[in-house]
Amino acid sequence: MMADTIAALSTAPAKSGIAVIRISGDKALDLTNRVFIPKGKSRWIPRMMKNGTLLNRDGDPIDSILAVWFKGPNSYTGEDIMELHCHGSLAVINAALSALYYYGARAAEPGEFTKRAFLNDRLDLGQAEAVGDLIEAVTEEAAVNANAQLQGALSKKLEEIYDMLTDLLAHFQAVVDYPEEDIETFSVETAHSVMEDAAFRLKKLTKGYETGKVLKEGIDCVIIGRPNVGKSSLFNTMLGKQRAIVTPVAGTTRDVVEAYAKVGTVTLKLRDTAGIRETEDPIEDIGVEKARDAVKQAALAIVVIDGSQPLTDEDRTVLDFAKDKKALLIINKSDMEQDPTINEELQQWTGNFKGIVEISAKTGSGIDQLEHVINELYSMGDIKPDGTFITNARQEGACRTAELILRGAINSINGGFPPDMILYDVEQAMERIGEILGRNTPMDIIDRIFENFCVGK
Repeated sequence: MMADTIAALSTAPAKSGIAVIRISGDKALDLTNRVFIPKGKSRWIPRMMKNGTLLNRDGDPIDSILAVWFKGPNSYTGEDIMELHCHGSLAVINAALSALYYYGARAAEPGEFTKRAFLNDRLDLGQAEAVGDLIEAVTEEAAVNANAQLQGALSKKLEEIYDMLTDLLAHFQAVVDYPEEDIETFSVETAHSVMEDAAFRLKKLTKGYETGKVLKEGIDCVIIGRPNVGKSSLFNTMLGKQRAIVTPVAGTTRDVVEAYAKVGTVTLKLRDTAGIRETEDPIEDIGVEKARDAVKQAALAIVVIDGSQPLTDEDRTVLDFAKDKKALLIINKSDMEQDPTINEELQQWTGNFKGIVEISAKTGSGIDQLEHVINELYSMGDIKPDGTFITNARQEGACRTAELILRGAINSINGGFPPDMILYDVEQAMERIGEILGRNTPMDIIDRIFENFCVGK
């Protein structure tokens, strides 16, 4: 498949001012010459735009475009790349791609351009994953962190650890293989120190995973409560726009509605849910079950009750349901006369919550206090997204396993095991680090990583 020349639309498949079609492979320039007639007779110069006419497969002119050649190996994929910058008409895009496929290009698979960049040593696997993170970034902080990883910030940290362990192995092997040479004696104390340092660095990277997940995905936050307590109104207020339907009719929300909300310095992946109650309506019942599942998955639950009414059995069910979660309790409708019994009855549940805030989702009263509490819970402080925060479970798992292997090797040293047995563990730890960088990652895992990319990248 690497011998094929591939082509795909790299911009969004929608009407737009400009669209970019990318071609990569040995035949990229030849294929372009079949569908593009430049103005004038100047030769192709790498990285210099040419103006000209785009042709369909019948040779008919369909657009005036710009084309640029990136000569391999100094290109994104390491191969010859052509980019055709045309107008963002779906008719033009489809005609251009049809012509390229007619003349011998193959439709690129998801992530195939970046996969070729990895296989041609233009990026390591960690950097390639950062490309996907950059495309998927929903916050500015996530984009900054992903871009820094793309520039090699995380890879550099891992390579430093890998090189430390490589030097340790090389020193031991040299002493064993060349005893007659004047080589510094292999020291168990030095090996212990190197492994301690490497394990400490790996642990530091692993501990950054939770922060990395927050940077990448935001806080998974679900709003729950019985019907008509103001969940959807709160959802809309936190978003600053009408996203969920609000009516006086109980059971209006039937599905989980998602949107991202910026709350101070924290980004929430906010989810509005169906009111939790017993219902005979089969459709509403599905929504209630989805709400329960959303609570189980969420990092933060915002439990909403109506402060103007006594607690109901449905309220009590929701309060019990959230007791094992990190949760906030919201007493809504503070703009109305409050029920005199509610504060006393809430006493048995208040210890389950990280904060209790009285608000009016209708007027916005108390929302600032809610945002303050959320920022206190998830404050990023002086943390800067410098690219050293691990953002996916594959990387975290490999780092954590490498650290545990080294900790085991350190315990073996302390137990008096011979160096050759201990250094086998060092090799195993290096393999785990190498999996992150793509030095010895199984091909099925590599394929799975790039399957999650969009087509054209």
